[in-house]
Formats: sequence, C-alpha cells, structure tokens
Amino acid sequence: SAMLAGCRRALPAALGRALRGRAAGPGRRAVSTSWCPVGAAFDAKQQQPRGSAAGRETGLFGVPELSCPEGFQEAQDKALQESEQLVQKACSTPPGPETVKIFDQLSDALCRVADLADFVKIAHPDFAFREAAEEACRNIGTVVEKLNTDVELCQSLRRLLADEVAMSSLDPETRRVAELFMFDFEISGIHLDEEKRKKAVNLNVRILDLCNEFLTGAHLPNKIDKHVLPEHIRYNFTAEGNHLQVAGLHADCPDDLVREAAYKIFLYPNAEQLSRLEELLVSRNSLAQLVGYDTFAHRALQGTMAGTPETVTRFLEKLSDQLSKRTQKDFEMMTKMKMKLNPQNSKLMPWDHPYYSGVLRAERYNIDPGLYCPFFSLGACMEGLNSLFSQLLGISLYAEQTQKGEIWSEDVRKLAVVHETEGLLGYIYCDFFQRPDKPHQDCHFTVRGGRLRENGEYQLPVVVLMLSLPHSTRGAPTLLSPGMMENLFHEMGHAMHSMLGRTRYQHVTGTRCPTDFAEVPSILMEYFANDYRVVNQFARHYKTGQPLPKNMVSRLCESKKVCAAADMQLQVFYAALDQIYHGKHPLKKSTTDILKEMQEKFYGLPYVPNTAWQLRFSHLVGYGAKYYSYLMSRAVASMVWKQCFAQDPFDRAMGERYRREMLAHGGGKEPILMVQGMLQKSPSVEDFVDALVSDLDQDFETFITDS
Repeated sequence: SAMLAGCRRALPAALGRALRGRAAGPGRRAVSTSWCPVGAAFDAKQQQPRGSAAGRETGLFGVPELSCPEGFQEAQDKALQESEQLVQKACSTPPGPETVKIFDQLSDALCRVADLADFVKIAHPDFAFREAAEEACRNIGTVVEKLNTDVELCQSLRRLLADEVAMSSLDPETRRVAELFMFDFEISGIHLDEEKRKKAVNLNVRILDLCNEFLTGAHLPNKIDKHVLPEHIRYNFTAEGNHLQVAGLHADCPDDLVREAAYKIFLYPNAEQLSRLEELLVSRNSLAQLVGYDTFAHRALQGTMAGTPETVTRFLEKLSDQLSKRTQKDFEMMTKMKMKLNPQNSKLMPWDHPYYSGVLRAERYNIDPGLYCPFFSLGACMEGLNSLFSQLLGISLYAEQTQKGEIWSEDVRKLAVVHETEGLLGYIYCDFFQRPDKPHQDCHFTVRGGRLRENGEYQLPVVVLMLSLPHSTRGAPTLLSPGMMENLFHEMGHAMHSMLGRTRYQHVTGTRCPTDFAEVPSILMEYFANDYRVVNQFARHYKTGQPLPKNMVSRLCESKKVCAAADMQLQVFYAALDQIYHGKHPLKKSTTDILKEMQEKFYGLPYVPNTAWQLRFSHLVGYGAKYYSYLMSRAVASMVWKQCFAQDPFDRAMGERYRREMLAHGGGKEPILMVQGMLQKSPSVEDFVDALVSDLDQDFETFITDS
C-alpha cells in the first residue's frame, strides 16, 4: 500500500544520501551518564544498567501514550488527525520538492504507529497490549486503503511527476522517492476508471484474507487414525483419542520410518488449502494484469536488483546447471550413508536429505555445539560486535538505562548506537531471551524510521532485534551455540543497515529497500562471524578465558560445506516453483503437477505420490515471486566479502566505502547501482552464480589438517 509500502517490513525470520554530521540535540552527545559497556549489560546477572533515568515513567519505546493498552487508541487518533491535515496540505501545495516531503511526513505519521503496533501485536507478553496493537494495525490499514484510492491526493503527486521543470530541480533521492510513491499508488489501481478501481480494491482485500487463511492452513497439523501406523513409532506423534496429530516433518528423527510417515501424512493434500492457494495465485495474477503488468512476478520484481522474472529464471537455471554435478555427489554420499545404516531400504527419498546430510556432517567433523558454547557467552559476542563495528565503521554500542514503562519485558536491553564524530545514530532494543508465548523466530523490526524533520533535526531510527536465547543460569552466563552466534551477527547486520541507512525520507530508510538487496548486509555479517580473525577477538571460555582454538573455527566452517550443494539445489527448486506459480496464467497444469515437474528438473529426488508440499510453502505469502531473493543476496554478500573484506576484515577504508556505497542509501537508490559502487564493476548473472558456487569449495588447508 502506498503510504505503508516502506514501513511494516519485519525481516524473517518477512526491509538517498546519508545525512552525515548534524545529528540534532541528543545526537550530538558524545557519552551519556546512563550508558555502560555493552558486554556488561548481557552478563550473568542480566541486570539493567544503572543510571539516573530509572525514576521517570513513560510508555513503550518512550512513547508517552503507550503506558497502557488504551494508549494505542490515542496514538492512532493523533496519527489519523495529523494525516488528514497532511492530505489537505499535499492537495493544495504547488508541484515541487515540498510535495515529496509532505508525502513522506504522511507516510511517517502512519508508520510511527503501524510499525510499532506490528511488533507489539506479536511480541508483547500482555494480551491486552497485543489486542490493542492488532486493532490499531487494522484501523490504520483501513485508512491506508482509503488513501490509496484518493484520486485528489494522487493527482498532487502526478502533477509533480508531469512537471518537467519541477522534476529537473529534484535531486536523485527525492525523484526516486516520488516515483516510489507513485508506483505504490499505481499498483493499487489508482489510474484505472472507477469500476476497475473498485475491482482492484476488492482483489486487494481478498488477497489479504487468502494470505491469512493460507498461512493458518500451512501450519495446521494433519490427523490420522493411529491404527494406520505401526505401534512402535506412534509415540513420536501427539495422541488425540484414536487419532495421531502430525504437526511437522520430524526431519531430524533417526528412524527412517518416522520421517517417511511424517512426510506422507503432513504433506497429504488438503482440498480447502489447495483451493485457497489456487485462488490466491489467480487473484494475484488478475490484480497484476488489471494494473498493467503481464504477470504478478513482473509486478513484484519491479525496482528489485533482478528487475525481471526473465533475469531470475536465467539466474536459477545457470545456478542449477553449475550445482548439478556437486548435488549428485552429495546425494551419492547420502545414499551410501543410508545403505550403511539401513541396508534394507537404501533409496534416497526427500525425507532423507536433511537427516543424512546432518549425519554426514557429524561423522566427518564431529561438531558438538556443546564444545563451542562456553566460548560464546552473550556478553563476549556483543563485545565482539562492538569491537568489529568500532574498527570498521567508528561506531560503538552502549547499553542505556531504560525508563519505567519503556520496555515490555525486564530482560530487554536498550543499546545506543554512537558514532565517534557524529554522535548518537539511533537505538536498538534487544529482545533476546525466551519467554512463554514469544514467537520462536529471529527477526528485525523497524519501530521508527529515520528521516530529516521539518525543523532540521534528524529523527533517530529505532529498531528491535528479536532472538530466542536461553537465560543465564546461576553458574553460567547465557551461552550461544555457533548457530545462535551466527544468527546474532545476521540480525545485527539488519540493525546496522537501519542505523546507517540515514536517508532524508523515512519511506526509504534503512532496510526499506527491495527484498533481494535487504538481506545483503545481514548475510555479509555471517561471513565476519565465520572468520577466525574476527572470532578470535572475542571468543573466550567464560571460565578460563582461553581463546577458541583456530582449528575448531576452521572445522566448523568446513562442516557447513558438507552437502551444501544439495541444500542450495533445494532452495533453487523452491525459488523456481515460486516463479512458475506467479508467472503466466492460466497455469498449464495443477499446482501439484507443476511441483512434480519442477522437483524433477531442479532437485533430483523423486516426487512422492499423494503429497502436496506447496500447501506448506508459507513463504509464498510474504515472498511471492521473490523467494529467489535470499540466494541473490547471498551471492552479492559473497562478492563483497571476497573482494573487500576477506583480505582484512577490519579495513576501515573498506568499512567507510561499505557505509557510503551500500548502507547509507537505504532504499533511496537503485540496488544494482549500490552494488556497482561497492564492487566498482557491474556484476552479471554469471558472476552471481560463480560467487555462490565458489563458496562450496573445501578449504584445502583445513582439509589437509583434518586428514
């Protein structure tokens, strides 16, 4: 939707020029009395940093109205009142840069409540807060639908875009933001006659309902009469009278029969879910064609790094060709392992892939997470991030005392992000620990976007990082597995993008950029997390202070390459399936027949009759026609790492180039131009493929050492 297109992009696990220098007011602070070193804030006791601010009371995120659930109504009313005045102002302002500023203020007024409510509705422990936030999201959504069909409002923007003199006076960022707002209007059908516009609105509403229904259906368990299954495996599933509930694929279960049963039962086709998916795909296609696109994929990919479905298809096909021999080798290794463990039934099936790749990894490298955890205390990892950002970007993280009512759980930590010369850049709220009813997903939420305010001050960005880490115990601080440590670095990559994507307009702030670029900064951080020079700066045994041995880091990195080609091939298959579903309609075959065909072409393990994996493919909702994004982002991150940081991961000049070329613009510049600026060349589809495939090569030094 036009006003909210920039906001409300939480990144899961479903985000212009930097304004250097003049951070206003508190942004000029060098060090505050209520700040303390970041590592200490995450120590064993998990106490709040001490400071003078504790006595004052406020609401969630320092928004005074949100000290109680009813405050959402007040915040929402204020935002709607402000938006009404801004709509009138936009309609009466002559075409010029002021028009874009007013649109961005309008977007900001709505996003400040919608973004915050989007987070609170899923993460707040108090049901009353969650319900009030949900209601606020709904109400603002309704207003946005009205604004999207406000012809007069759209005309004020169209007058600007049609005025050549006014347009030529705009700088590139302002021009791009104006075009993005218009693009958002047009995909809502504003340019159509009244009858078609009504149809577009109805399709949008129906698509939203179908998405919610499909998501719910994708996670519902399937039931089966318990007598159908052999008695010795029934205990693996939840009993309900004479039935067993199968709620997932049990991919890690060592019993082949349990995995087979789970696969066939959980993926058994459900007629209602099938018709929902079909209607969703048809509706998306109808809406795209109504507003002037050949297919939904053409509409979804406008403005992305890939640009067109044809480019995505070329990328996936070339990648698949390059992977095929390696994937075959991986499948052969898994087959041998299956023969060894289960000689009666050695044919490799789809339910075997995740399990046997794990067995091979364990056998070859024997990675026991328990051996690594003592070196990765949360405090040490946070100090590691702090040290890395300080050397690369001149940025430090400080824990700041929170006011009463500001946080939703006492173990949430608030970090101030401070630049050595520019001062305070923004805030990161770290909601890191497990609690009842908290979603088990690692993600980054924009709560408030950065922008240049009318009075010349900069509105500081505010984000939340949500993880599900274990609490500390009496004898030990919170200890992270290697996977948790990598996830922490990944999410912190998103947070830094939000802090440094310091744009003039909040509509394109930080992670509010095309999906296939949004994951680049976070995946790049994984490369830092897997580099011994970086890890060696912070990984210390929490009891002895002993550093993590180098060969343990090397073995961990190499273990990730075991069967990595087959794992990537599976992602290529999912991405190709997503492209066909959102491509030319009517589809030539049923969604299940297409699945079967794509599985044979892009994966290699046989399709299992009477299964419909696509009905569990929940990413079709949030990543429709964009599932390829993660692969393309990884390719770019790999190229940036190898070319710019592999030689020296602490190179300040490269860090500054990375900030200037890639992070600073948020979504205010075309993504491919940002990549070109960083790599100092224009990468081709072949370059993307080569980068992904070269990451699969074994490191010779580690291989020899291990042998």
